[in-house]
Amino acid sequence: MTIGAGFVVGVIGFAIAYFTVDIPDPNAYVNSQATVIQYADGSEVGRIGAQNRTIVPLANIPIHLRHAVLAAENKSFYTDRAISPIGILRAVINNLRGGSLQGGSTITQQYAKTAFLTPDRTIKRKIKELVISIKLESQFSKDQILENYLNTIYFGRGAYGVETGAQVYFGRSVDQLTIEQAVVLASILRSPGYYDPYYKKGNLERLQGRYQYVIKGLLDKKWISKERATRAQANFPQVKPRLSTGQLAGPKGYLVQSVQSELNALGFTDDQLMIGGLIVKTTLEKDAQTAAVDAVDSQAPKNAPDNLHIGLVSIRPGTGEIVAMYGGKDYLVRQLNDATQSITQAGSTFKPFALVAALEQGISLATIWNGDSPKIINDAIGRPYEISNYGDKSFGDLPLLKATANSVNTVYVPLGMKVGPEKVVDVARRAGIPETVAMVPTPSVVLGVSSPHVLDVANAFAPFAANGIKSTPFLVSEVLGANKGLLYQSKITNEQVFDPTVMADLDYALGEVVRAGTASAALRGFGRPAAGKTGTSQQNASAWFSGYTPQLATSVAFFRDDA
Repeated sequence: MTIGAGFVVGVIGFAIAYFTVDIPDPNAYVNSQATVIQYADGSEVGRIGAQNRTIVPLANIPIHLRHAVLAAENKSFYTDRAISPIGILRAVINNLRGGSLQGGSTITQQYAKTAFLTPDRTIKRKIKELVISIKLESQFSKDQILENYLNTIYFGRGAYGVETGAQVYFGRSVDQLTIEQAVVLASILRSPGYYDPYYKKGNLERLQGRYQYVIKGLLDKKWISKERATRAQANFPQVKPRLSTGQLAGPKGYLVQSVQSELNALGFTDDQLMIGGLIVKTTLEKDAQTAAVDAVDSQAPKNAPDNLHIGLVSIRPGTGEIVAMYGGKDYLVRQLNDATQSITQAGSTFKPFALVAALEQGISLATIWNGDSPKIINDAIGRPYEISNYGDKSFGDLPLLKATANSVNTVYVPLGMKVGPEKVVDVARRAGIPETVAMVPTPSVVLGVSSPHVLDVANAFAPFAANGIKSTPFLVSEVLGANKGLLYQSKITNEQVFDPTVMADLDYALGEVVRAGTASAALRGFGRPAAGKTGTSQQNASAWFSGYTPQLATSVAFFRDDA
């Protein structure tokens, strides 16, 4: 009576579960993919998303991989029902004996468990798994379930689905896998932590054993000839080593973070980016980005203190496209982008703004100024203000052109006072220094006591290279949906902020900085005409160089967290 009553209660409970548990939308999970970020040429920068996954249709998954997975996990999948009563009975017996909760799962059950359920190992979750499995097979064909399963299953190494699994273990697309490679992939999916040969000691031997088991399964089902099976058994393929770093490790993480921030500002939510399968084409150019990272790696001071930070941004004048960015050495170590988020005093990088103000007021490069050091001048309300040159060097009387080339403070502060500190601030704002950067119209504004981002300075120098045209900087050029439909396309926004004749004089003066002034080392290293300005702040708190050609404007800054 008790057994019969228990049976009736169990049947009623299962019936209630059947009518109350719904299948979540399979497409909402299976079609959830990482957002792929691309360079301008279409090659991949990185990804945003909880799961590293690329969906492929069943027709593009080679038959030998499908057969290998079936041989490994569920040989009779196409003739089985959704659940395996024998497997469940075996699991119940194991559980009654005190073993762990387990199930002899069919592929349908595995898909239900992976796609729709939490990883808890409880009776309630197991019942849900069975209900969802039964409902799946009543609503979807075997091919649809297998396709969803193959695009869902976890292969370790952060890879979900056979396409990404093929990439991380063999460096190729799923449709390029050999039979041997397909067998390895099918062998690993049962328990990546137990079979990935690079994960821990003993895994290789276990994988090789399971590899032979899967080949035998293929042979038993006549999915492979005896001759081909023998050849496969003798040719265990080479597996790529595990990557020791994460998706956001190294300088690349700063690019991904910056693109994600811009996408958020454009209205794309984090949920869309995590599971939407978007393709984001950026303005970043692969060769330029590689050159930027190589430059920092090769030219940064050796044995520098750990808190030395370097930020670099390159912008295309006239368009605002950011073509390269260096935000730091390793995003996983420091999540503050030294190109777009850190701030540091701009130093003499601000002197060109005073020079533009002077040129706009008719003060020529040939005017003579006194460059002795130190010097005391009075500010706008008569208070004394002492200034000195770098190294306290005196230059005597010299033309403004030469004072620019040598970054003479004792010329530029009086120049700023003559044109009006408020005019210097106005030029800086027109050039692109944003309102968020505080600038006070005092004698010191010319010396760059304000603290902008490296991006701000690169953007403010870009109009100098574009005949006075200012552009809004941006990283995202277009966004495509999972179905390749266009969701967003950038628009270049330009404004003529300076007269081209003023820019011609400025370019000549800043060209002299590179030809024979404080930035002559740049000419030796660059080997072609360029213009720019060095920037050293008080007591060497920061050091800058911002330079440009007609094709590119770049700013780089060195700074530390303390004095």
